[in-house]
Amino acid sequence: MKNLEQDLKTGNLKQVYLLYGDEPYLINLYKNRLKKALIADEDTINLNIYEGKSIPIPAVIDQAETMPFFAEHRLIMLENTGFFKGSCPELADYLPTMPPETVMVFVESEVDKRGKLYKAVKSQGRAVELTHQNEKVLTSWILGLLQKEGVKITRSALQLFLERTGDDMERIVRELDKLIAYVWGREGITAEDVEAVCTVRTENKIFDMINAMAEKKQKRALELYDDLLALREPPLRILALIARQFNLLLQVKDLRRQGFDQNEIASRAGIMGFIVRSCLRQAEYFSEDDLRRAAEECVATEEAVKTGRLGDRLGVELLIVKYSSPGKK
Repeated sequence: MKNLEQDLKTGNLKQVYLLYGDEPYLINLYKNRLKKALIADEDTINLNIYEGKSIPIPAVIDQAETMPFFAEHRLIMLENTGFFKGSCPELADYLPTMPPETVMVFVESEVDKRGKLYKAVKSQGRAVELTHQNEKVLTSWILGLLQKEGVKITRSALQLFLERTGDDMERIVRELDKLIAYVWGREGITAEDVEAVCTVRTENKIFDMINAMAEKKQKRALELYDDLLALREPPLRILALIARQFNLLLQVKDLRRQGFDQNEIASRAGIMGFIVRSCLRQAEYFSEDDLRRAAEECVATEEAVKTGRLGDRLGVELLIVKYSSPGKK
């Protein structure tokens, strides 16, 4: 990402870019910045956009061979083509011969780095993976966005905000817009403002549900389950999130046992630092064997539902009841 940022700042752009990864906000951001850097806003003649998995490669090459009309560049954008799941030899062989006035930008969700086309892009331009950002980067970014609006935020409010949003940057922007509008005319955002305005994620409710299960607060755990059902969350998705949380607790607990500190655990588990702290506290209620059994039981419940031996809603409810009953693990 640093190299791409440098290309945009200097104007020394490559002929081919591949943007891929699991952070759509960054992918869209850099896609639009590349477009703005290469062609004028109103220029539709020198812009060709292809999307989907049935794009005729000869047509793309024909466009790439067409000289730009009264402009410096012709920009060809190809999105979600699936070309990078295989070798796509036609395009891979063509890229080194492409006219210097033509720039290709690929936007993909999945790539095979062993493929011929990926290697050709790496050779002729840049392949840029844009992934979820860590807590430090997100904190700096959020503070920068707020500074532009002349709004401050307390440390506790920022942590609560990230707990509510997670690392989804599109969600962060939406929730920040709501907060800024809510505190208009005031200097700063407090934790109370975040509580009042920001939507609670499903993952937060799952975390609270497992806390209630661990503390044997069965009524509270079932209330949270009912809340999720009222929000039209499918029972099997709820089950998958419960299983994911048990597996995350097992991973965090195992990494702590191996002697890793909070930052190392966050890096290895792919989560933010404050989530590690919360998970470590929650994991104290369980042994590693408890967590392993719970995760396995989630799998067994899913299988029972999918084979018709158990209803989905009842299956998840029975699991919650079992792990929230006094004396049960």
